[in-house]
Formats: sequence, structure tokens, C-alpha cells
Amino acid sequence: MITSNGYVLDESPARLGRLEPVPTDVRDDKDAMWGRLRRDGYLYLSDHLDAEVVRDFRAYYFGKLAPTGLVAPEGASDGIDSSGDVDLALTRRVLFDDVVPGDAYAALTSHPSIRGWFQWFLGDDVHLHKRRIIRHTRPGETGIGTATQAHYDLVYLREGTDRVLSMWIPLGDCTVENGGLAYLEGSHHRVMAEERAGTLKMPAASITADLPGLADEYDSRWLINDYRAGDVMVHSAHIVHASTDNVDPERRIRLSTDIRYQRVSDPIDWRWQEHWHLDDGL
Repeated sequence: MITSNGYVLDESPARLGRLEPVPTDVRDDKDAMWGRLRRDGYLYLSDHLDAEVVRDFRAYYFGKLAPTGLVAPEGASDGIDSSGDVDLALTRRVLFDDVVPGDAYAALTSHPSIRGWFQWFLGDDVHLHKRRIIRHTRPGETGIGTATQAHYDLVYLREGTDRVLSMWIPLGDCTVENGGLAYLEGSHHRVMAEERAGTLKMPAASITADLPGLADEYDSRWLINDYRAGDVMVHSAHIVHASTDNVDPERRIRLSTDIRYQRVSDPIDWRWQEHWHLDDGL
């Protein structure tokens, strides 16, 4: 049973499917890659990053947060949940004063395999938005807002170009039951069509936590997969996506980051040029 914010996803073939990785023989063909992005709204790049780079950052992150009580002592480097109380005030201080503005996170998010890829794909010098979001979700957390609710990124980026691209990076292996990212198939076509027609009802933030209801409304499928360390997802600002609940039986904390790149020559949303913080109003 797959859930998101407590809602049980319909697993029938008409409502649930698997994401399609970009074949290796296409990944050097820029025109073909752009064609896939326009068609699908996403590019699933398996093994794009060195898995050890990802695992090293995962160990660094949970090592930093170990004093908060988040991770079990015997599984700190792999992010095994302590199942105990966590010092939330200390968590925020470590996250927002140390990890987010720190050199290790900057090195990961501007790694040559990331920045260099965007320069190649966008055909220009690129800009990485300073507001980069890193999230962890403990297994067994429940309630609306625990998992990422359905949304598309342009809702939050209205003061810049709509040609900004997001990259979601699972920081470690991330199965569906660990709380992986899901995409609503073809939803970007409807969002863009309604925007052109001026009929799109723009949500203030998330669209809904009710993923099965939204799939029915769109008459579409949620696309999921089991991600491995080194996989990345690149997606447009218009495709609707969300995450599943973390019900990992091995008590692994789901850790991921999402970052945004664009051409330097396109308009920039300047609200996104400060480090991410829960109180930044975005």
C-alpha cells in the first residue's frame, strides 16, 4: 500500500506507473533530451552522480545532526532513525546556520556533474538559485504536510523566468516506501495550456494533499520509482509532483535536496537569492 500524507494511492494501471529513465544512448543528444523534457516534463537521469559523493554528503549531514537525537548511534552515517525525541531548536540551528550555508552543501549542489550538465543542456552560462532546499523525513511521520503535497514549482517562482529547471537529488537510496518523488503524468501540458488561456486557478502554494483525487481529476497516473544514490530528476516548472510517505521498515530517514538552475540571461526571481530558511516567507 502506497500512501502520501495518509491518502492511499490507487495502484491500478490507469492511476499508477513507473518513471522512464533516459536511455544511455540518448543522453548525449541534446535535441532528443529536450524533446523528452517537452513531452514528459521530466528527465530521469539514473547514475548521473558518483554514488560515493552522494553517500559521503549523506554521512556528513547526519553526522552534523547527530547531537539533536535524530539518528540512532549505531546507524548515524546512514541516517537510521533513532525513534526518539529530537531537539527541534538545535536541529534548526544546525540546519540553517551550518549545513545550508556550508561549503559541503555548496560543493554538492554546484558539482561539475550538475553545473556542467546544466551549462551543456541550457547552452549558456547558468545561475544556481541560492535558495536550495534540503529535507529529511522520518519513517512513520504522519499527517497533512508530512510528505510533500502536490504542486508545481512555478507557483513559487513567479518573479523570474518560467524556463527555470529544478533538479531533485535523493541523497542516498530512496525507494517508494522511503518517500520518493512522484510525478503526475502529462500534468505540465494541462498547466501550460491553462496558463496560456488565462484559466489556471493558481494555488497559493500546494494544490492538494489528496494525490488519488488529483489523479482522478486529471485522469492521469502518478509515476514513481525506486531511486538509487547517484540518480537525479530534472523537471520543468510546470509539472505537478509530490512525494510518498516514509514507511521504510529499516527505519531509514529520507533525505533529499531540490535545487534550481537557469540561464543567466533569463529573468531571475530575486526572492530566491538568499539561503533557504523556514521563515523566509517562500
